[in-house]
Amino acid sequence: MADAEPLWTPDALVHATGGTLIGTPGAAIGGMSIDTRTLQPGDVFVALRGDNSDGHAYVGAAAGRGAALSIVERARVPDMPPEAPLLAVDDVLAALQAIGRAARERTRARIVGVTGSVGKTTTKEALLLALGADGPTHASAASYNNHWGVPLSLARMPERSAYGVFELGMNHSGEITPLVAMVRPHIAVITTIEPVHIAQFPNIEAIADAKAEIFSGVEPGGAAVLNRDNPQFDRLAEAARAAGIDTVVGFGEALSAQVRLLSVALQPQSSTAIADVMGETVSFKVGLPGRHIVQNMLAVLAAAKLAGADLCLAAMALASLGPPPGRGVRTMLGVRGGTATLIDESYNANPASMRAALAVLAGCPVAGRGRRIAVLGDMLELGPSGEAMHRELAPSAAGADLVFCAGSQMRALWEALPENRREAWAPDAQALLPLVADRLRGGDVLMVKGSNGSRMGPLARALIERFPAPEAAQADASE
Repeated sequence: MADAEPLWTPDALVHATGGTLIGTPGAAIGGMSIDTRTLQPGDVFVALRGDNSDGHAYVGAAAGRGAALSIVERARVPDMPPEAPLLAVDDVLAALQAIGRAARERTRARIVGVTGSVGKTTTKEALLLALGADGPTHASAASYNNHWGVPLSLARMPERSAYGVFELGMNHSGEITPLVAMVRPHIAVITTIEPVHIAQFPNIEAIADAKAEIFSGVEPGGAAVLNRDNPQFDRLAEAARAAGIDTVVGFGEALSAQVRLLSVALQPQSSTAIADVMGETVSFKVGLPGRHIVQNMLAVLAAAKLAGADLCLAAMALASLGPPPGRGVRTMLGVRGGTATLIDESYNANPASMRAALAVLAGCPVAGRGRRIAVLGDMLELGPSGEAMHRELAPSAAGADLVFCAGSQMRALWEALPENRREAWAPDAQALLPLVADRLRGGDVLMVKGSNGSRMGPLARALIERFPAPEAAQADASE
């Protein structure tokens, strides 16, 4: 909107970064981008160096798309197009981090930081809805939870936000500490601790300790929200108190949880529940299926109450929660004999999320002669125990009528399954694709899941492209 308050002014960016303006920048800056393909007129383009590309090569494209200015290294200024307005700095990533810290410093928003082995992004999106029902709320885009994603998300936060929600990720110890030092949350949420990235750690306790780094940046008087049902709760609670956090709130089904699930009704595409939220009884519906989703909504309600938001509005907002890409998005496929439903869970996978996705599949109704079909790729970064962790999924796959597996690790699950559920195994997702496509028929529900590196995402997209459904069927799937 033309009369919207600018996100930044050029002078404010100079003050934050110590940089030098070159050329004539746009007066009102509306956004911040590291990708010229998504850059909007009036945005700042941040020319980061990546492993595979250098943002400096795209400064001309940014100027052509109407960038207010581009943040570049001083040493690269002579190489830049003369028509491009620039903010020259010593180090582009350090400048982005400085802008992120400046954004955090200027806001009065109540800030929630979210980490955990599983469920970070869905919990972050639910907090955006829940807190957004009470006031202007800013949250990390997508899964921007690393050394550039966190400062970029902070830099995009409008000064007048009432709430901010930031996702913090890691796959090695020591990674969360500098991130949370920028975010400085009032409330730290840890969804759960599971053997994710276990190959990088000696044991699950070390994973808990790495996640507990989030407590180091919590503002004085802040709170920790922890999964009371997780075996690492006591370890995390002790770490929170050692960091000076007096308010530790447990959520879950345990009788000792301050935010406790009282009852739940699981439906194929949603759930309804009643919870005791620190002494207040709350009924809510969540627009995603699965007990694991309901569990994380308890953390959302706990954080909303601790942040001072209207708990009733927060609970009502959860009904509109939808799946982020690759985390349960449903698409109708036009197949032989009618339509099938594809559940795309291909964003990533670990033992906990795989069990949860298989449980959702088991609860899905099928039509006519349809089958529940699991299409599973390797879970990566599990270390020496990886093969055993794949094999141990066999009981969780009992609700699937047919199981397709791809990858060397998934061979262990394949061999552990009863013969009547083994449909096909292939060395990789590409080889599995035609085998899955050949078996689909009307009424089927298939769930596709695996770690990013297992390439199950392209398999899911290839099925969608191969079997387009009528528009009416797609509308039904999204309801």
